[in-house]
Amino acid sequence: MPEIEFYDVKSKSKFKTSEFSVKEKDGRFFAIAKAKSGPHECWRVLSKDQAAKLKK
Repeated sequence: MPEIEFYDVKSKSKFKTSEFSVKEKDGRFFAIAKAKSGPHECWRVLSKDQAAKLKK
């Protein structure tokens, strides 16, 4: 998978990772990654096209 950038709200920092999953919730697509600074998750909104490309 390609690297994409996430924003960690708790630590107020950005990070890039290629270890994430793509999930659909209520018709919207999200990339979900484990935060570098703790046990929480970081979610990033994806377009339908981005989600289709990343699911391959």
